[in-house]
Amino acid sequence: MKQILFTFLISSAFICTSNAQNEQLKINQLQVIGSHNSYRQAMEADLYNAIQAKDTSRSLKGLQYTHISITEQLNKGLRNLEIDVQADAKGGKFAHPKGLDIVKSKATYDPNGEMKKPGFKVFHMIDIDFRTSCYTLQNCLAELKNWSDANPDHTPVFITLEPKDDDSFLGTKSEKFTAELFDALDNELRKGLGDKLITPDMVRGKYKTLEEAVLNNNWPTVEKAKGKFLFILDNNGAKRDLYALNHPSLKGRAAFINAEPGKPEAATLFRNNPEDNTITDLVKKGYIIRTRADADTKEARNNDYSHFEAAKKSGAQVITTDYYLPSTLFKSSYQVKYDDGTYVRPNPVNAKK
Repeated sequence: MKQILFTFLISSAFICTSNAQNEQLKINQLQVIGSHNSYRQAMEADLYNAIQAKDTSRSLKGLQYTHISITEQLNKGLRNLEIDVQADAKGGKFAHPKGLDIVKSKATYDPNGEMKKPGFKVFHMIDIDFRTSCYTLQNCLAELKNWSDANPDHTPVFITLEPKDDDSFLGTKSEKFTAELFDALDNELRKGLGDKLITPDMVRGKYKTLEEAVLNNNWPTVEKAKGKFLFILDNNGAKRDLYALNHPSLKGRAAFINAEPGKPEAATLFRNNPEDNTITDLVKKGYIIRTRADADTKEARNNDYSHFEAAKKSGAQVITTDYYLPSTLFKSSYQVKYDDGTYVRPNPVNAKK
């Protein structure tokens, strides 16, 4: 009995010491696993088959994945999420997806009429890939806040946010993003999460530019970032540049962007190919990098872990997957997690003793 008690006390002391050490790491010295299109629910089979049969040149195999609720993902330990948003200033633009006219759905769509209200909507593709666990950004943020309030000491959550405005091939037009819509998006994030946001201004601090702060490792510690969320805009080109326009070093903005090294806004970068040999050097310099363990269901179908292994080794701080749980839509044992079954660990590249 004494031996058991002694072993328990030693183990508890080790865990407490380890946790304390991890809390002193900067947030860019973590490596987390999270989900891609975290809100997404699978297309119903009848619609999937009808669209595939109508256009055989358009493969939908890459859409064969689904997710448990965002709250369940966070409870499981994931600390990266992805949310897609479509603007809908007047409301109702996406209230009746045209896919529902192609086949009769067995599941009710938008039972509470959320899609009829003005505001940003959350789903993957207009008209065809519209099933979601949270219809509006407001609902998503409320779910995040409720979970965070119930778990105030949680490790910070990295969220990629993709503003989408591609038109549907079935004819529905999107609402194009403007400077005003990006301001509204920022306001929505602040309204939903308030002081739970880690913003570019907080990281920039006393430095002249955001990149200078990053290169001087001015990210907050894990301890100071407990209970918070960091958003990264998942866009290149025009939308990214529009978000940064008139906001030098992202001053006053709620989210970070995918700005290339050398730009004053550079802090968080997307390198979706984990075999990109520049990732490790960028991590060592101080940038936060997002990469992918799998894409379009290919790795899962082949039980191929090579990209996940490369992602881990690269030191990229954010690794996304569609398969933190094995597929329920086709036979595969593919599942992305660390060897100990967790989804957060000290970064193997820049958190070494």
